[in-house]
Amino acid sequence: MVSVKDAPRTSTTLMIRSDTNARITRSRDPYFSLMRRLFQEDATAMRGQKFLIMVEERQKAGNPIKTSEWQDVIKELDIGRASFYAMRNKLLGAGMITNKNHKYRLSSQFSHDLMDMARWWMTAILDENPDDL
Repeated sequence: MVSVKDAPRTSTTLMIRSDTNARITRSRDPYFSLMRRLFQEDATAMRGQKFLIMVEERQKAGNPIKTSEWQDVIKELDIGRASFYAMRNKLLGAGMITNKNHKYRLSSQFSHDLMDMARWWMTAILDENPDDL
């Protein structure tokens, strides 16, 4: 059996909503709305948001969260080890964070994947200029 922390992190499901009222930019809390598209439960979405904010703040301070600090992180988030690694794996799979040199950092891969999908849709399906995005 594979340990949760060592589980493959190849993909993450992101919920897409076509209703214009459900747009993230229309939300009072866009960060939380984005997390709700990754996580099924509100509590997990809040913890995912809190973890990303922790990663961002530590990265900006020049002291990224080390993977060895997982016990401190799970205490801060008030979750168990398996829940932490499941949440972390979703964020890694979505390309929102990376785990390089045993340190968590924010990643631009999520943005690149979304832009790639949008460009493909505009050109291959709609036969429109991708610059119109």
